[in-house]
Amino acid sequence: MQNLTKKIMIAMVVGAILGVAINTLFGHIAAITEYLVDGLLYVIGAIFIASLKMLVVPLVFVSLVGGVTSLGDLSALGRMSIKALALYLLTTMIAITIALSLAVSVGPGAGFVEGAEPVEFAGRDAPPIADVIINMVPSNPIAAMASGNMLQIIVFALLFGIAITMSGERGNPVLNLFQALNVVIMKMVEIIMRLAPYGVFALITRTFATQGIDLIGPLIGYFLTVTSALAFHALIVYPLLLKILVNLDPYTFLQKMRDPATFAFSTASSAATIPVTLRTAEAKMGVDNTIASFTIPLGATINMDGTAIMQGVATVFIANVYGINLAISDYLMVVITATLASIGTAAVPGVGLVMLTMVLNQVGLPVEGIALIIGVDRLLDMMRTACNVTGDCVVTCIVAKSENSLDLVVFDDIGAGAGNGDGLAPR
Repeated sequence: MQNLTKKIMIAMVVGAILGVAINTLFGHIAAITEYLVDGLLYVIGAIFIASLKMLVVPLVFVSLVGGVTSLGDLSALGRMSIKALALYLLTTMIAITIALSLAVSVGPGAGFVEGAEPVEFAGRDAPPIADVIINMVPSNPIAAMASGNMLQIIVFALLFGIAITMSGERGNPVLNLFQALNVVIMKMVEIIMRLAPYGVFALITRTFATQGIDLIGPLIGYFLTVTSALAFHALIVYPLLLKILVNLDPYTFLQKMRDPATFAFSTASSAATIPVTLRTAEAKMGVDNTIASFTIPLGATINMDGTAIMQGVATVFIANVYGINLAISDYLMVVITATLASIGTAAVPGVGLVMLTMVLNQVGLPVEGIALIIGVDRLLDMMRTACNVTGDCVVTCIVAKSENSLDLVVFDDIGAGAGNGDGLAPR
């Protein structure tokens, strides 16, 4: 596992340097852009992300069904669900509060000069909360799996696992099938992980080759404010929660988060990172599958601390750009709206922009201001996804420790999860 981690980190660094070099020195050469950046690198990166996403639905469904059947006591499922949901809401509220406090102190956007060309952004209305709750229950489970609707998959998997448990001995053949499927799927994860350095290299190189670093200049205040808030939340708040709530060593935790955080950064997708996050929580942190198989997919769906941080800073930035003063009540409304929206828009594609649209409308700011920050959003999206994934693992460890489902020997062992060399072998 150490070798794989080292290869991935090297791939990230080399990819970033090469990407900036291509953007700076060869960006004007059509052949480089067409055949290398939008050709070879795009194909390799797209195949890698598609391979990860290919594993998400079967991995989540099979692991969650197996996890529910392993609980035995179904009341534990309800207790675990309440803890996980409460913690995800708490961390999101803390994240948006930190973002607003830092943004108000720094004041990004003050004196910002818009470009000569007008910018436009067409916001989308978020669905009513009633519709979101209703849509959590799949009318067609197969369609939910085909479309990757994670909340519907979670609900169906929970019901299916409960039904197997309640079926007693008659349900054992089905349970045995899912246990065998879990072993097979984890072998698929192992195969994909061996190709990770190449996929990460292609993704990072293409991102920096297309985005460059020049676009950060005009938005440096906004960019650095968001980055600082993300770093504070991931490196200070999360470790404090681990230490205060369940007395786990934060340094050990952060060391073991390198792989999922790296994958999240390179893919900018919490969902695509689920296979890595889930196996890291189980094999390296010692979380029992009964907990991880539920909290990790749930967190990838509703935990949006990084997005909440972006919303808080973006709200202050846009308000400063347009010269609009926000009252204390407006800031409070931003906290409440962003926190609730983290669940309310969980099933909507492009959730970050939908949530920001909701927040801006709630405090009377022009939605068109979102267009000002789109240029740097790709790089920030990668960072906030890494923050989100870290939060998923923090909540998972806290819930597992509180349920006596965390192997402390594994958690405290820096080399845990090495297994057969990939760190992904089933425990």
